[in-house]
Amino acid sequence: MELSGMTSNASVAEGQREQVKRDKPWLIRTYAGHSSAVESNKLYKGNLAKGQTGLSVAFDLPTQTGYDPDHELARGEVGKVGVSVAHLGDMRTLFDQIPLAQMNTSMTINATAPWLLSLYLAVAEEQGAPIAALQGTTQNDIIKEYLSRGTYVFPPQPSLRLTKDMILFTTKEVPKWNPMNVCSYHLQEAGATPVQELSYALATAIAILDTVRNDPNFDEATFPDVFSRISFFVNAGMRFVTEICKMRAFAELWDEIAQERYGIDNPKKRMFRYGVQVNSLGLTEQQPENNVHRILIEMLAVTLSKRARARAVQLPAWNEALGLPRPWDQQWSMRMQQILAYETDLLEYDDIFDGSKVIEARVEALKEETRAEIKRIDGLGGAVLAVEAGELKRALVESNAKRISAIESGDQIVVGVNKWEQGEPSPLTAGEGAIFTVSETVEMEAEARIRAWRSKRDENAVGRALEALEQAARSGDNIMPVSIAAAQAGVTTGEWGQRLRDVFGEYRAPTGVTLETVTSGAAVDARLLIADLGERLGETPKMVVGKPGLDGHSNGAEQIALRARDVGFDVTYEGIRQTPAQIVAKAKETGAHVIGLSILSGSHVPLVRDVKAKLREAGLDHIPLVVGGIISPEDELVLKNLGVNAVYTPKDYVLDTIMVGIAKVVGRALDKRDAERADTKAGIRGAAPRAEGAETVY
Repeated sequence: MELSGMTSNASVAEGQREQVKRDKPWLIRTYAGHSSAVESNKLYKGNLAKGQTGLSVAFDLPTQTGYDPDHELARGEVGKVGVSVAHLGDMRTLFDQIPLAQMNTSMTINATAPWLLSLYLAVAEEQGAPIAALQGTTQNDIIKEYLSRGTYVFPPQPSLRLTKDMILFTTKEVPKWNPMNVCSYHLQEAGATPVQELSYALATAIAILDTVRNDPNFDEATFPDVFSRISFFVNAGMRFVTEICKMRAFAELWDEIAQERYGIDNPKKRMFRYGVQVNSLGLTEQQPENNVHRILIEMLAVTLSKRARARAVQLPAWNEALGLPRPWDQQWSMRMQQILAYETDLLEYDDIFDGSKVIEARVEALKEETRAEIKRIDGLGGAVLAVEAGELKRALVESNAKRISAIESGDQIVVGVNKWEQGEPSPLTAGEGAIFTVSETVEMEAEARIRAWRSKRDENAVGRALEALEQAARSGDNIMPVSIAAAQAGVTTGEWGQRLRDVFGEYRAPTGVTLETVTSGAAVDARLLIADLGERLGETPKMVVGKPGLDGHSNGAEQIALRARDVGFDVTYEGIRQTPAQIVAKAKETGAHVIGLSILSGSHVPLVRDVKAKLREAGLDHIPLVVGGIISPEDELVLKNLGVNAVYTPKDYVLDTIMVGIAKVVGRALDKRDAERADTKAGIRGAAPRAEGAETVY
């Protein structure tokens, strides 16, 4: 009888739970893509089978910056940080047997966003999917690329024009598509404070919306629809309460801008819609299993508050500070979302923070500070002019310097890094295959595929499509129809990118590393060591900081350049996307005593190999080389066998210690030089025969 009663009560409780109206869960995604379209297609199908409800496509750097796999600048980068998509055939393979009419697809793409969306639409039409029914998002926030991620190609004004063209086209032809994700994610990765995240992102949205409104052919009656399709992509860090308040402030400020600046009355059109990937910057190489807890806490910040809940969530994997995650690692992160969404009662309640005096006060403070910062940006002429002047970039670099200094000093505790560093060895990182790597054969295979693609297409049709693309770019016609036609004709990513480079030119954004950039400075001991090195050299030690390849993650390079300046090096840093030849030429021009390379895309081995070859060709192989990035122990050995003098990874977070290490590298190079000179002198003096055992006096 007792057992029967327990069963009965359990059934009643279960029935009560079923009657509770639950909110619909957010879209569950994993940011994925690597090597080839074939391999990424397998990954997507596997993730969808595991319960993922939307796709989030990662493209490799050549695709993001408009180069084909066989271009010189694509060397070492093909398939490393995402999937290589060079033409319609690749996009067709990427979504093979994945029905786009039923899918919600996010594409993290910016400078080449019109092109990748064109390829996607062309594949959708091949599948028979009406493009008006397609749902998804293109990130397409070029302004933040000048500030953080670094995959921009063209100058700001033509880039804004391409964004505007996409917005106008999709609003009319693909009305369920989000043509732009205003992306504050990478701002936080670049060191932004919550107020900088809020204000820079909202100022970016304002700049885009004003650009659309100012188009002479714009239909003002459609503006509420345009406004409603602008979505956001944000970051959530470890300051849990602040992150919740930040998201509530975001939603309230967006509604305020909609009403007060743009006069939008319809509440549905004013809704703040955002997706999120939680912070990858805070993932640690030391005790990487701790990252699981960090990811979970950060996810709660963007899901607990109903009024500021993310529409889509993608989580990094616990081991991304070590290398590319495996499918199992991605599954582990996806299960976090599914357990929260389906096993807890979170989605059964209204906002659990409404009425909290602590939350309300913090939200109001963030809103007040953000309004003031947006006003300051307006005073600089708006987001674009502030970017071009370097004002926003320098502010981000300064904020990041403060963050790093706080970790170095211990004021900001990072468990396992600067506190409680002793721990048990992680079984998760043991054994063969613990870290996924992309084979270098991927690049060769991609080159072979694109040559085969070019050999089979109609070159006359390609030529006509490229001419139409150039004409539209020069005349101001919308770029989307001609881009779709080019995709269907067989034009490649590199050909689309080069034709627009010919029209718009290229651009190099401010680095934020200037004499005026304020930092926390360097320790006295480190400065004295560099001063001693200068006395030995007879001049100020000179250092070239270079970023070879297409990697646009410049945060580390910027902070190394600043700290090297602060300890007393004469530093040359000219920003992202440099060829090995350019870096070596700069080292020769400046008389560098050391070269530091920053590479976070996984292409460190081939790029270092190229830099070393160029140094030998220039007769500069005596200049020591240090490398920083996400580098496995196995690759560290490879780099040192190539002649690299020191390797630094995310575990090396104390910048003064890195500076001391670099100074010692230069010192050893001088010791070697002095020994070789002594040997040369000894050889000259010892040219005459001498008795065995006789001493040589130097």
